[in-house]
Amino acid sequence: MQIIETFSPEETFRLGQQFGEQACPGQVCALVGDLGVGKTVLTQGIAEGLGIREPITSPTFTIVQAYEGGRLPFYHFDVYRIADVDEMEEIGYEDYFYGQGVSIIEWGNLVPEILPGHCMEIRIEKDLEQGFDYRRITISGGTEWREP
Repeated sequence: MQIIETFSPEETFRLGQQFGEQACPGQVCALVGDLGVGKTVLTQGIAEGLGIREPITSPTFTIVQAYEGGRLPFYHFDVYRIADVDEMEEIGYEDYFYGQGVSIIEWGNLVPEILPGHCMEIRIEKDLEQGFDYRRITISGGTEWREP
């Protein structure tokens, strides 16, 4: 387990960028954290690190958005609004999770029964006593990630 602290959205973005630069085919990450904690900012950084230049927005109503323009395919899931895991089966989540791309699942804690054993969890938490933009990012499980 690793704990990393960031003190601005830009630092959180850069952390995601470093993660994207190191990401491997088949990597799956569940992002966990409250609304507004920075899950999408981290995801945008990951996409940048993968070399994806198009805008990254949270696919809240489409569940998944696929990006093919980087060094690896990038699959961005937002499962906040799904009613049950049958919706994930309908979109063929296994093809994404067990393929050659990188899958990021915002709100991954809502679908633990379908997350693969190699899934990494990235938990983002605020602590207002540390400042408005402070984030504590805990990385656990999955393939080890080297902190820069």
